[in-house]
Amino acid sequence: MHAMSHKRLTLLLIFFMPTFIKSMAQDEEYRMELGIGTGACFYLGDANSKPYANTCGMGSLVARYLINPHMAIKGDLAWGQIKGTTGQQFFPSDPNSQSPEGGVPGSNTFKRNLIDFSFQFELNFWGYGIGKGYEGYSRITPYLLLGGGLTFAPKPAEFNVAAHIPLGIGIKYKIKPRLNIGLEWSIRFTTSDKLDVSNKNGVSLNAPYGITSSGLKNKDCYSFTMLTLTYDLFPKCINCNNIKYVF
Repeated sequence: MHAMSHKRLTLLLIFFMPTFIKSMAQDEEYRMELGIGTGACFYLGDANSKPYANTCGMGSLVARYLINPHMAIKGDLAWGQIKGTTGQQFFPSDPNSQSPEGGVPGSNTFKRNLIDFSFQFELNFWGYGIGKGYEGYSRITPYLLLGGGLTFAPKPAEFNVAAHIPLGIGIKYKIKPRLNIGLEWSIRFTTSDKLDVSNKNGVSLNAPYGITSSGLKNKDCYSFTMLTLTYDLFPKCINCNNIKYVF
């Protein structure tokens, strides 16, 4: 009887070991995600007031630190291009002129590159995850983002650096336990009114009517619509508390 009990125990262990190992693997959590993003970029300011008008391309490196299934901190290093034109909307070339016309009317068309570096706090609507260890959570969730960053506008126009505040929404989906796809829209509110110029000979759109601004008021902003693909890295300790056995 004693030998028979040992045989039954051994058979039970062999039979349920794959389930045990699978449950442990599914309970694995990860510390971060790393991946890429690509999409569209457009500018809003004195030379464009319509969303998605004069749209250009953008690309990004994306990293997320996963605080828990409801919260994450994301870092972006992105490149984008903005462009715009005043069209038939003429601005005075010298808004401080004493003449009744405010100087000779002028217009501006520009195109320039931007480098964007930012951190954002993400709040998921639902707990984000997949597998036994995430029971009650969802493999798809919308989220909100808010953060801060810097915008670099290199030459040929005057080199410009500005702080910005990114604000946006997105949705992400786990294709596989470690592979994530997402779609995100964000707008970057900058502290600069000098992004909408690509050469020093164009009409300045920095306070074109001579009305000065401060903070984020009457400043340039731009938007990213980005498709992301990320991969989970650096597993945390395995959570064995939620392992279930089905006999």
